[in-house]
Amino acid sequence: MKRTLTFIFSLVSSAAFATPTHIYNIQGYTLNDENELSRFSDIVFDGGKVIALGDEEAAQGHPQAHTIDGRRRVMMPGIIDAHGHILGLGKALLAVDVRGIASAKAAAKKVRDYAQQNADTGWILGGGWNQVLWPDKAFPTSAMLDEYVKDRPVWISRIDGHAGWANSKALQVAGITKDTLDPPGGKIMRHKNGAPTGILIDNAMNMLVEKIPQDTEQELGRKLDAASEHLLALGITGTHDAGINYATYEYYLKRSRELTLSLRIYAMIAATDPKLADMLKAGPISDQYDYLSIRSVKVYGDGALGSRGAAMLAPYSDDHGNVGLLLTSEKQLKPLFDLIIGSGFQLNIHEIGDRGNRLALDQFEDTFSRIKGQHLRHRIEHAQVINVSDIPRFKALKIIPSMQPTHATSDMNMAQQRIGKERLEGAYAWQTFEQQGSIVALGSDFPVELANPFFGIHAAVTRQNRQDQPENGWIKKEAVTVEQAFKGFTYNGAYAAHQEHAIGKLTPGKWADFILVDQDIFTINPQNIWKTKVLETWVGGVKRYDSAQQ
Repeated sequence: MKRTLTFIFSLVSSAAFATPTHIYNIQGYTLNDENELSRFSDIVFDGGKVIALGDEEAAQGHPQAHTIDGRRRVMMPGIIDAHGHILGLGKALLAVDVRGIASAKAAAKKVRDYAQQNADTGWILGGGWNQVLWPDKAFPTSAMLDEYVKDRPVWISRIDGHAGWANSKALQVAGITKDTLDPPGGKIMRHKNGAPTGILIDNAMNMLVEKIPQDTEQELGRKLDAASEHLLALGITGTHDAGINYATYEYYLKRSRELTLSLRIYAMIAATDPKLADMLKAGPISDQYDYLSIRSVKVYGDGALGSRGAAMLAPYSDDHGNVGLLLTSEKQLKPLFDLIIGSGFQLNIHEIGDRGNRLALDQFEDTFSRIKGQHLRHRIEHAQVINVSDIPRFKALKIIPSMQPTHATSDMNMAQQRIGKERLEGAYAWQTFEQQGSIVALGSDFPVELANPFFGIHAAVTRQNRQDQPENGWIKKEAVTVEQAFKGFTYNGAYAAHQEHAIGKLTPGKWADFILVDQDIFTINPQNIWKTKVLETWVGGVKRYDSAQQ
């Protein structure tokens, strides 16, 4: 209750009773009203919104303002991550994390350690494994987990969220045996005798996940608060939550009513939720302080490249006969698009493979021809591997490519092996989209990737990992400029959420969402951008994070 009252007091006081705040002596960057990069040394905000921006003279009209010396630190608008999973991040922060572990055995041992430290936990949950990084590059098995945890069900999701690793107890609880059929859009990995190996891919995961007890409201709160604290410390003032269920929808509404959200959430309803129609009928939702907006739906098109689930026009180069998976069948697309777009909601569809992207573009075109709705700023989430001939269709149909730069630097070690060099011509094609005039919204896809936005800006500009590899950048022609990447993580994210009137820039009339950082990303060697540290994060004129107090 104390947290709630404190938050309400800070919001109300900044909105109605406080004097303006003037921060001076800063090295500020923002896009101006013409979307050009501009600099400023002074900012004045009141009631949570910017009222003056520019040099010392611009701030002179507010002599009564409370002043703060910026000490020549660099200021920029708060980062907007256009694609993440908030409660998934909270879960990862509170559960066992096997990201970066060097082998399946080492990952299983970390699960064992977590289980021993959490003896009262029913299910052991976690994520982050990536067999591509292991010496044998092979999928793990339930036997590897059984060696350390037999008495409780274990479920560890792959880093991309499109596959999971279960122990035998979890398979037993889910009723998955050698006689269980693969569901549409999913695959049960099997031993030669037909018995499940413990790896479930895409829709096959649902058979197990539905057996995991639902979060209580208290657990939802723990996850949301952990994720929010983590994101604010990274300079993220707003994020697009890519796929929420009804329980999360209701919980976000509750937190919005209580005024206890600490960062801005643009939530996409999961198209798979049984109560989708009810949520659509309730109509778009927003609050007066722009902390919560729900006016979009996340549709699940295909799988992921790493688990060979991305839907391809031709078979995988390293798995002949496999063309990936459609999580939503082709025949389901038309009624789903008609329902969502016809309800006045933005439709954001996950598509990674070239076939998946083409099917989505085809369906957008068909739906627009019959029921219109093009103005809703629909998006393709990821838009990773696209047939070159389909890229111009994004601009023609006004579809926003919502892309995550660190996916390229994470995938570069296996992408050519998966699909061959020729198909890479339309892969992770950020600059091609920029040149044709598409509005490219950038994000991280946390917790699949680390949420740090400066890792994303670095990857977008250098096409390198944080070890400066490859030397000249991977498919360097698709690198973007620092300014383009900055725009992708600020204004473009706001535009992709219909929020450019309120956030994304530090211009008068918009919310005072900004960060102070320790280096100037526009002047340093781009290879060092990822080292940027956030010093302070402010949302609506209220300081939400201060590195000096950590």
